[in-house]
Amino acid sequence: MAANGTNGTSAKSGNVFLIWGGEGWVAGHLKELLQEQKEKVYTTTVRMENRESVMAELERVKPTHVLNCAGCTGRPNVDWCEDNKEQVIRSNVIGTLNLTDCCFLKDIHCTVFATGCIYAYDKNHPPGGEGYLEADPANFGGSYYSATKSKVEELMTTYANCLILRLRMPVSDDLHPRSFVTKISKYERVVNIPNSNTILHDLLPCAILLASAGDTGIYNFTNPGAISHNEVLTLFKKHVRPDFEWKNFSEAEQSKILKAGRSNCELNSDKLAKRMKDFGVEVKDVHTAYDECFQRMKANGVK
Repeated sequence: MAANGTNGTSAKSGNVFLIWGGEGWVAGHLKELLQEQKEKVYTTTVRMENRESVMAELERVKPTHVLNCAGCTGRPNVDWCEDNKEQVIRSNVIGTLNLTDCCFLKDIHCTVFATGCIYAYDKNHPPGGEGYLEADPANFGGSYYSATKSKVEELMTTYANCLILRLRMPVSDDLHPRSFVTKISKYERVVNIPNSNTILHDLLPCAILLASAGDTGIYNFTNPGAISHNEVLTLFKKHVRPDFEWKNFSEAEQSKILKAGRSNCELNSDKLAKRMKDFGVEVKDVHTAYDECFQRMKANGVK
């Protein structure tokens, strides 16, 4: 499907944004933000792995910035990827690299919304200890999804036009099916492990700032700190659903019902917080960000 223009007004900055994976969840939030900022923005659902189609789309829209929200995460979850490895490679490896390369050839800045689910706690990075830095080598390959993501990220860093944003367990201000809060609120039982999270309300505006400024390289794209499942659900119960109850189980018990392993880790987001200060933006810690997120939910009538 060819790109669709979503803003007929003059661009505020002179930039032209093209969002890949334009019908997706994160893409929708980005489109709305860019429209609010009076930027010229288009969306597309052209398959990333189809090189001729990608080049034609770039030539037609002539973007200054591509925001790549496309990719394969699996439905209903990453376990799907274990049985569909060829499709995962086609999208998350071949497609992501192809789009990045096409943008490079046309001198277009490319922001890739990637994942931080490429790490796991270890003796040097235990819960409550040091978080993983952008330069730390990936150490989690317990799912095919994560294994491919870490490999493609390493290759993408070769490209001088590429900004890589590592999201983790993203959360929106509603109960969208893709939101981490929605998922764990529907589970019969949840583990209770601290993790880095990405509160979209806080961080997606930062993505636009970074892309517009031409930043490249890797950013751990999470709110500072880590928060456990129980802490998240306690805040959810406090602000949104007072009668909500849940039960816990162990990682060992969880592993018996999953086909693939799950990444649990804390990312160090100091680099992002420091860069945002250049724009006069404070990145709120994850506990504060969650509290405010749930307050917005309540104010909006979410139950």
